[in-house]
Amino acid sequence: MLTIKRRFLQHTPAALLSAFTLSFSVMATEPVDWPMVNTKLKSDPAVERQIDKLMATMSIEQKVAQLIQPEIAYFDAEKMRKYGFGSYLNGGNTAPYGNKTADPKTWLRFADEMYLASIDSSQDQSTIPTIWGTDAMHGHSNVYGATLFPHNIGLGAANDAQLIKKIGKATAREVSVTGIEWSFAPTVAVVRDDRWGRTYESYSEDPDIVQRYAGAMVSGLQGDINDDFLKGYHRIATAKHFVGDGGTENGIDRGNTVIDEETLRDIHAAGYFSAIESGVQSVMASFNSWNSERVHGSKYLLTTVLKQKMGFDGFVVSDWNAHKFVKGCDLEQCAGAFNAGVDVMMVPEHYEAFYHNTVKQVKQGDIKIARIDDAVRRFLRAKVRWGLFAKGKPSSREESKNASWLNAPEHKALAREAVRKSLVLLKNNKLKNNQSKNSQNVLPISPRSKILVTGNGAHNIAKQAGGWSVSWQGTDNTNADFPNAVSIYDGLKEQVLGAGGEIELSKNAQFKEKPDVAIVVFGEEPYAEWFGDIQGLEYQRDDKKDLALLKSLQAQNIPVVSVFISGRPLWVNKELNASDAFVAAWLPGSEGQGVADVLLLDKNDAVQYDFTGKLSFSWPKFDDQFILNKGDKNYDSLFAYGYGLSYKAPKNVKILSEKTSPKMNVNDSQGTPFFVRNLASNVRWALSDKTQTNMMTKSSSAMSADGKSISMQSVNLAYQEDGRQFVWNNKEGAGKVSLRFEQATGEFENLDKQFIQFDIRVDDTPIEGGVLSVMCDKQTCSTQTNIATQLTQLKSIGWKTVAVQLGCNKAQSTLSEITDILSISAQQPLNLAIANVALVKATKSNSIILNCSN
Repeated sequence: MLTIKRRFLQHTPAALLSAFTLSFSVMATEPVDWPMVNTKLKSDPAVERQIDKLMATMSIEQKVAQLIQPEIAYFDAEKMRKYGFGSYLNGGNTAPYGNKTADPKTWLRFADEMYLASIDSSQDQSTIPTIWGTDAMHGHSNVYGATLFPHNIGLGAANDAQLIKKIGKATAREVSVTGIEWSFAPTVAVVRDDRWGRTYESYSEDPDIVQRYAGAMVSGLQGDINDDFLKGYHRIATAKHFVGDGGTENGIDRGNTVIDEETLRDIHAAGYFSAIESGVQSVMASFNSWNSERVHGSKYLLTTVLKQKMGFDGFVVSDWNAHKFVKGCDLEQCAGAFNAGVDVMMVPEHYEAFYHNTVKQVKQGDIKIARIDDAVRRFLRAKVRWGLFAKGKPSSREESKNASWLNAPEHKALAREAVRKSLVLLKNNKLKNNQSKNSQNVLPISPRSKILVTGNGAHNIAKQAGGWSVSWQGTDNTNADFPNAVSIYDGLKEQVLGAGGEIELSKNAQFKEKPDVAIVVFGEEPYAEWFGDIQGLEYQRDDKKDLALLKSLQAQNIPVVSVFISGRPLWVNKELNASDAFVAAWLPGSEGQGVADVLLLDKNDAVQYDFTGKLSFSWPKFDDQFILNKGDKNYDSLFAYGYGLSYKAPKNVKILSEKTSPKMNVNDSQGTPFFVRNLASNVRWALSDKTQTNMMTKSSSAMSADGKSISMQSVNLAYQEDGRQFVWNNKEGAGKVSLRFEQATGEFENLDKQFIQFDIRVDDTPIEGGVLSVMCDKQTCSTQTNIATQLTQLKSIGWKTVAVQLGCNKAQSTLSEITDILSISAQQPLNLAIANVALVKATKSNSIILNCSN
C-alpha cells in the first residue's frame, strides 16, 4: 500500500482540483477517473447543421486539405489556391514576405491573399476559408512593435488570475489587427524539472496556479461563454501541450515523462480541465512521450481521455513536424497520428507529399473515413463558432481596422503593471556602516540618489524579452527590433532624471564618480524550446564574469542591487552573497519601467509600489537540485514556494554556502556538440564571398557580405530549424561556408583518431571541385580533402551522416588556436544542407567515413 496526496477532480467547476489524501494500491491496470468537464459551452444544433451542409459536398481531397497546416516560409497563395488547406501558420522566425519588421497592414495584406486564395474554387473546387495560426506567447510576440507581457513564469509569481484574463484580452486585440484568427497559447505545462528549456512558458510548478490561470487566459483570448465568446476581437485559443510536457526525464524537451496516470492527471493535466471549462477550441498535442509512447500516437490520451472522458469537443492540432516520431510515420505521412486523434497536422515543409499520401491512406483504408469526418467536423466547428464564414476577408473585419490596438497605451500600462506584480524580492539586507542615505536597507532607492546602472541586461531589451520575441529563440535581436519597448535602464533613467537625481549607464561597472548605489541587471541569454535545455543549475558556472562585476562593486563599498533576468530559478548563491539586494525579475518583456516603479521611491521619497510577487517555483539551495517542487518529500529549498520579501516585511538573508557539485563530463558516445539542435554560445556560421570577406552570424538566415554569393536559411531534419541550407550562386564564383568559433580556441588537443561528424543533404553539386576542411587554425587544418566525388554520390538521396577522420595532416600534429570546426569551399554552383555537427570518438554505425586513406 502506498499513501499519496491525490487531487480528485470534482465535477463542479469551482472544485476542479481540490485535494485530499487517499490510500490505494498503485497498479498498472487500475482504472483512473478522468471526469467529464462541466462547461457552459454546449452543442449548438444550428452550428452542427451548417457543418453537415458543408461536409455533404466535400470530397476526400477537400477534407484532407482542411486537416493540413503548412508554414509561410515554405508556402504561398498559389499553393493555397491549388489545395485549399484549412489553415496555415507562421513559425517563430517567419513573417509575411520574409519581412521581420512588417507592420499590421503588411500582415493583413498577406492574410487577405491567403484568404482569397482559399475560397478561390478554380483549382480545388473548395470555398471554405482558411485560418492563420501564430504563437502569441506573451502578447503578439512575433510581431515587430507589439506589446510584450512578462513570460508566464513571471505572471505565475503575480498570482493574479484577473490580470491574466486582461492580458488575454489585450493579446487578442493585438492579434486581431494583423488578421490572424488563431493563437497557439496558452502553454499550461506544470514544470517539475527546471532544467527544461521551456520552464519560463509555465506559470508554476503548482498545478493549482496553472489550473486557475489556464481558464482565465482562455476566457481572455476567446471571450466568456454566453457573453462575448469568439466575437469581435476574440481569437481561437490553444491549450498546449497535451500532456506531460513539463515532466520529462532530466528536463529534456520532447523527452519521456515516466509517471503513473494519477500524477499525469492531477499534476500535468490540471490546466486542461479549466481550459475546456472555459471553452477552449484547440488543444495542441505534445512532443513528449508518456511512459515511452509518443503522445501524438496515443489514442488513449488524445481520444479516450481528452475527447471522450473529458468531453473536449474542439480539435487537436499537432506540434511542428511532431508526427514524424510516431511509430510507422515519417515527415511525409502519418496515419498513426490521425488514427490516434490528431485532427489538424502541422506539416511546415512537406505538406504537398503529406497531402497526397494522406489522401491515398484514406482511400486504401489506413485511415478510416469516419476518423477524417470526425476531424473535419471538429475543425469546422471552431471555424463556424468563430463566425469565419460570415466575416469576409481579414482586412474587411471591424476589429482589423483598429491598427492603434497594436502596442496601445492601455496595453503598455497593463504590461507595466504585470512587471511590477511579477518581481520577487529574494534579498534586501540591512546595510553595514550606514551606507545608505535613505534607509536601513538598500531598497527602495531614492530617485534623487547618484545611481550607477550596469550589467549586460541593463539596456538590453532582447534579454529582458527572452525567447519567442520577434524571433523564435530570441537570439541576435537588438534594441532596434523592439521599437516601442523600454529597457530597464531607460525606465530607471526617466524617473531618476525626473526627480533630479543622477544616473550613469556602464557596461563594465566603471564610473566617473562613485555612486550611492549600483543596480546590476544580468542573467540568461535568450533561448526557447529545446535549445534552452541545460544540464546544471549554476548560473555561469564556467565563466563567472557577472559575479566578478558584483564583487568589484562590493569591494569598493558600493551598495549592490542585483536584478536577475532568467527563465527559471537558478543556483546563484555566489551572486546572492555579492549583492545587498536581489530581485528575481524573470523575463519582464517590453515594459522595463515596471522595474523602476518598484525599486525607486517617488519624488517625495514615498514608496510607489511595494513588492507583491511570490515564488511560483521553488528556488534551489544546491546546484544539482534539479527536481524541487512544493510538496516533495524532504523538501529543502533555499527560498520556498510562495517566498517573497516586501518593504513592509523585510528579512536579512545570511551568507550562503558556495559549495558546488562535481562538474558533469560529456559522454564520449555523445561527443562534443558544436551545431546540434542549435549553436553553442561561442560558435557561428561564417559565409565568405569571393573577396574572402566574412559574414558571421548566429541567425537562422543570412547572406554573404556581398549580398549575392552564398545564401543561408534554416531547414528541418529531425526538429524545427535544426539544420542550415547553403546555396552557392553560380554567377558569382567562389565562396566558403564555415562553422567557426567566435574566438580561436586551444581547448581541443590530441585530435588524432577522432572524427568531425555531421549530417548532410546534397541538392545540387559542382561539376568539379569542392573542398572540405575540418579543425583548422589560421595556417592549416587537421584534415582537408576534395569531396567532389562524395558530393556527387550524395546528390538527391536525402540526409546522410558523414564522419571525417582528424589528424590526416601529419605535418600538423597539434593545432593551437583553432578557428574553424568545419568548412566547405566551392568554385561552382552548390546547394547543400548541414545539421548535427559534433566531435566524436566513435561514429554512427551508418556513417559515410572519410578517413585519411581517402
